[in-house]
Amino acid sequence: MNPPAPVAAASPLLEVRNVSKSFPGVRALRGVSLSLQAGEVLAVIGENGAGKSTLMKILAGVQSADSGEILVDGRTVTLDNVRAAQSLGIALIHQELCLADNLDVGSNLFLGREPHRGIFLNPARQRREATAALARVGLDCRPETPIASLSLGRQQLVEIARALSSGARVIIMDEPTSSLSQGETDRLYTVVRELKSRGVGIIYISHRLGEVTALADRVTVLRDGRNAGELQRHEINHEAMVRLMVGRDLVRHHRQASGHGEPVLQVRGLRTETHPTRQVDFEVLPGEIIGIAGLVGAGRTEVLRAIFGIDRPLAGDVRVGGVTVKPGSPTDAIACGLGLVPEDRKHQGVFLEMAVGANTTLASLGRRSRWGLIRRKTERALATELVRRLDVRPPALDQTAQFLSGGNQQKVVLAKWLALDPRVLLLDEPTRGVDVGAKQEIYRLMEDLAGRGVAILFVSSELEEVLRMSDRALVMHEGRIGGELAREALSEEAVMHLATGGS
Repeated sequence: MNPPAPVAAASPLLEVRNVSKSFPGVRALRGVSLSLQAGEVLAVIGENGAGKSTLMKILAGVQSADSGEILVDGRTVTLDNVRAAQSLGIALIHQELCLADNLDVGSNLFLGREPHRGIFLNPARQRREATAALARVGLDCRPETPIASLSLGRQQLVEIARALSSGARVIIMDEPTSSLSQGETDRLYTVVRELKSRGVGIIYISHRLGEVTALADRVTVLRDGRNAGELQRHEINHEAMVRLMVGRDLVRHHRQASGHGEPVLQVRGLRTETHPTRQVDFEVLPGEIIGIAGLVGAGRTEVLRAIFGIDRPLAGDVRVGGVTVKPGSPTDAIACGLGLVPEDRKHQGVFLEMAVGANTTLASLGRRSRWGLIRRKTERALATELVRRLDVRPPALDQTAQFLSGGNQQKVVLAKWLALDPRVLLLDEPTRGVDVGAKQEIYRLMEDLAGRGVAILFVSSELEEVLRMSDRALVMHEGRIGGELAREALSEEAVMHLATGGS
């Protein structure tokens, strides 16, 4: 008796074969291939600049590949625009959400494809279908709810509901938890698993390798625009992913506590509009790295913005080296030796349309000019040194900043402030959206600056980062500092105890 013929494996839901893409001066993708099965979570990881975002934009029809082949259900397809990708069931959820703040939830769900009855809109059908789409992702709000009233996490669920309501069979999630609280992240995990059980294929991009370990069925790793390797479920662990991403094992080390001398930054009685009845008091020594931890909404970013003068505080006193900083004046803050790297680098940290070199020297032009004329040779020499020191890739001063990866844009923002030789550097989520290799570089830079006597005050939502980098940690709860932890007392349990209102 002959053995039964083998059953042919089902065609991948989505397949990419030898896709390449170049931009002026940059080869973003070089013969990249991957496949996605129905009901599978495929994590795509890699350092900043590895080509992840470019590949996802090609799959979503935002950009076109120079060469290669894309197949859906085993058939070659052409994805020359977003509508073509959507018609094939491919939806991309960007890291920066693409929602219209002036519209309600239902209108956002069906924007550009509103239900009609003949030539007229059909609002009753839109409400009905919106309610069903929101229920699929477990979002308990009405279609009439203004989108601007929702938290970032709930807006993220609206984006997923919009993708599902369009009939998406492939959902690409780009850094979906970068702005979410832990509770919102847990809800997103649940939604991802529910989508998987319904046969939806998910491509999940994240620099948080713990998320990848928790969710992914397979991992595809990109490095320098090429495939660097693939890990099956039983092979997925932090060390294996890092090794493929950076091509080597990262040397982990823990800093020794530092800080000495008289306080260089003193904050007394600071009150902000977000928490008008709560005041903040603390000080930072030269060469000290202080982390500010706390839950989303605790007021951490508001404190940094008030210190730097972006927002005028309701009350309080900020001093740098004993000199009072004029409230509500970033110009005076800079003159006193303060620098701020904001959380939203694309809108507040870097001018995307300007060249890398111009961005790095923008804040210090006054120091590089004579009689009102910029000394171009001096400016270019400074920019060259900063790009080299921070290892900005590609190291091209004339490269437009918008074409850099997120991690390299963050390095440019840091370079801008280093050009001013700050006495105190304020960092708001310094490694948000940054890959594991770039994180190590930013950590080394922070330690180097502290070694030179610069005081560093940083906000981070990643507990591991706070535990690793802080000489001391200030833990905020509802607009006040709920407690201070010395380095030897730092632990996840201690931080969360204070962050949730413990004493």
